[in-house]
Amino acid sequence: MFGFLRRRGSAIPRIDAAEALTRVRAGTLTLIDVREAGELRQTGRATGALHIPVGSLLKLAHPESAECLPALETCPPVALYCASGARAENAAKMMLQMGYTEVYTMVSLRYWQDAGGEITA
Repeated sequence: MFGFLRRRGSAIPRIDAAEALTRVRAGTLTLIDVREAGELRQTGRATGALHIPVGSLLKLAHPESAECLPALETCPPVALYCASGARAENAAKMMLQMGYTEVYTMVSLRYWQDAGGEITA
């Protein structure tokens, strides 16, 4: 479904939501929601996910930024999601340019829910 949204030849690997859920629970993966605040108010976010809108990535996720979130200062493995996957893929490319070496997209919050992940309001 919505195959036209998938970019062919993307360099960003996708992580299965069940694997992401397992790794987030184990503390070996940081999940990032790159949607805007209004979207979160409507649907909530994955429990445990950081909220960093795409427009704030350089400020809040760049390891050299004075405002980098403490959870990201060491460039941990990350998985990003949005509503359809497009913003998550663009954000993942940005994170690779910032020096992150293990970056995935999970596409959408729905996949997280389908894998049994909880949602926080």
